[in-house]
Amino acid sequence: MTAPPDRPDPPRVHEAPGWKHDFPYQSAGEEAVTRREFARYLVLGSGALAVGTVGIAAWTQLRTINTGRPRPIVALDQVAVGDTYLFDYPSGNDPAILLRTSEHDVVAFSQKCTHLGCVVYFQAAEHRWHCPCHEGNFEVETGAVISGPPTRALGRIAVGVRGDTIWALGSQP
Repeated sequence: MTAPPDRPDPPRVHEAPGWKHDFPYQSAGEEAVTRREFARYLVLGSGALAVGTVGIAAWTQLRTINTGRPRPIVALDQVAVGDTYLFDYPSGNDPAILLRTSEHDVVAFSQKCTHLGCVVYFQAAEHRWHCPCHEGNFEVETGAVISGPPTRALGRIAVGVRGDTIWALGSQP
């Protein structure tokens, strides 16, 4: 028997990977973005988010609450001893809470917890300000941290009684 004549192998047709048969979808320009470019955009986007988060956190930590102008809050006889009153100070976007501790004494604080900004409310039975989000507790008179994850005291608002009205006093020189 004779050997077949030497012929070059026929050219191979480039076959697509197996997954392309299972997913035959194409999009215009899918080859325009390389893996390296995608990774670069991913890193730049993540970096921008991180910088934004740090900026917002720094702004909230450095911001003072007691910067508004003096203004009346509520009539003294509208808040019983041991009761609270909700108001906004220094602007309409800053919730605050006032507690009448005695006949002529009142204290007021920002209602935002210094941990993550959850709403703080007064627990009369425990005689403390309480944040239910992460069980943060604050001292009634000073707003100092008693327990929980907050590391800073509540933002105190200077208040006082003028005549028969409770006033937010604003910045004190």
